[in-house]
Amino acid sequence: MDNFEIRCRVYFEDTDAGGIVYYVNYLKYMERSRTDLLRSLGIEQHSLLEQNVMFVVHSSSINYRSPARLDDELKVTAIVKKLTKVAIIFIQQVVNCRTNVLCCEAEVKVACVSSINMRPTMIPTSLQQKIQLL
Repeated sequence: MDNFEIRCRVYFEDTDAGGIVYYVNYLKYMERSRTDLLRSLGIEQHSLLEQNVMFVVHSSSINYRSPARLDDELKVTAIVKKLTKVAIIFIQQVVNCRTNVLCCEAEVKVACVSSINMRPTMIPTSLQQKIQLL
C-alpha cells in the first residue's frame, strides 16, 4: 500500500513556550492525515455518521525523534498496515520538509464503532473495498 501524505505548517498555537511543537499536536496532524486519506477515497466523516458508523482511536504507539518548530512545514504520512473487519492499523510519520528529518512516527489502530451505542461494528463493505485498493 502506498503512502498518503498531507502538508501542514506549524503555527504559534501548535507550540509550547519554547517554540517547539507541543507533543500532543503531532497526534492532531496524524488525525488530519488519516481523515484526508479517507476523503481521497471518497469517504466523508459526515456520510459515515449518517450510516451510524464512526472511527475511534483504539490505541497508539508513538516515538518522538526530533522537534518541529514554529513556521516549519511538515509532511504527515499515513499508510494502511492492516485492515480487519472492524479496525484499521496505520503507520504514520511526521517529517520536517526543510530538513527531511523525522520528527515522530506512530502506529495507530482505529476501530469502527456504532455511533449509537459506541460498540464495535463491521467496517462497511464498500469502505473495506476502497481501502484494499490502496
